[in-house]
This record gives sequence, C-alpha cells and structure tokens, in this order.
Amino acid sequence: MITPAQSRAARGLLDWSQLELAARSNLGESTIRDFEKGRRVPSVNNLAAIQRALEQAGVEFTNGDEPGVKLKRKSPGAA
Repeated sequence: MITPAQSRAARGLLDWSQLELAARSNLGESTIRDFEKGRRVPSVNNLAAIQRALEQAGVEFTNGDEPGVKLKRKSPGAA
C-alpha cells in the first residue's frame, strides 16, 4: 500500500488538493488529511481507494528501496 509521502507527492504531480483526492476516492477530506499527516492509517479499503484514484489519474507508484511516484508516460499519438 502507499505511504503518506507517496500520497502527497502524487497529489503534487497531479496538482490536486486534499479535497479533490477525497472526492475522487469517495472519502472524507479528514481521512486524506489525517493519513498524509501520519495521524492515522486508513482502513485497507480506504487506502486502496486512494491509490486507485491516483492511479486512474495517471500516477504510478514505485516500491523499491525508496518508495516513490511518477506519472505514466503517454503512448505516442495519445491525446
């Protein structure tokens, strides 16, 4: 699953607010805020919803020695 830092970084790549991520993942803004600040860990289902919303917007998560994020490259000729 994703980390709070990955969530913040992914939002930065997409230029999304916490409110936008909350809406796109069908969660409350407080869930996103508390997760990203390390106040609490959301349920597995809520974490999956956050990750799914970010991935559907084009974010790719990397989970090697140093977890990170990047935007997927569009294929040539894609709009």
